[in-house]
Amino acid sequence: MAGLDGTAALVTGGGSGIGLGCAARLAADGAAVTICGRTEARLREAAERTGRGIGYVVADVTDEEQVEKAVLAAAERGPLRTVVACAGGSSSIGPIGRLDTAAWRATLELNATGTMLTIRHSSQVMARQGGGSIIAISSIAASNTHRWFGAYGVSKAAVDHLVRLAADELGGAGIRVNGIRPGLVRTELVAAIADSGPVLDDYLACMPLSRVGEPEDIAAAVAFLASPEASWITGQLLNVDGGHHLRRGPDYSPMFGPMFGEAALRGLPDDTP
Repeated sequence: MAGLDGTAALVTGGGSGIGLGCAARLAADGAAVTICGRTEARLREAAERTGRGIGYVVADVTDEEQVEKAVLAAAERGPLRTVVACAGGSSSIGPIGRLDTAAWRATLELNATGTMLTIRHSSQVMARQGGGSIIAISSIAASNTHRWFGAYGVSKAAVDHLVRLAADELGGAGIRVNGIRPGLVRTELVAAIADSGPVLDDYLACMPLSRVGEPEDIAAAVAFLASPEASWITGQLLNVDGGHHLRRGPDYSPMFGPMFGEAALRGLPDDTP
């Protein structure tokens, strides 16, 4: 892809996994990339490892002041044309009857509010500079129920709606907003699942293109949506998942059954005889 030379990009959650893959690809395509995350040592090592002049700034996307500073730091390196809202995760897991309310709220704050803050502050800079492309990293869990995933899928569904809302509102400023729903991608966070076992087998059975994704698969889609070739595309949610969205969510019962008990996975209370 051409067209990113002389521009700046920000990737939140860029210290590892999908975020780092996106940062490396955008840098290869000519952008001056800044990554942000909560751990300076991880960011520094990631930036050095790519060898592409990637900068970094420490920022927690749930902290509005830190998000604003990260956006401004990225914009110092050139016209901010690309922002990838990749920071996310989950501390909420298990059957609904056993969910921890604090973990639920923290997950919504990270995924939904963190993405909103990123879009909010980056769009203000982009609007002053003539527009740009914002890409939010969602999940297949937003569209296909993943049983016992707690707040994760709910928060990613919020991201999906936020993408459409922001695309509708910001088009007049020349800002395109799109989302990507990755399927199972090989990162350190899912290494225990992506290597082997019954959960992986079920994932693969649900994919017409039966393989685990790589960060580069997501990065390629991000590069397209950031490029001039996508200049008439906004408000879209692109599944990059080997076709998994065509079938059903994965079966985690082999993993969660021993953790929570079969009765809990069926929605029964602890005192069910």
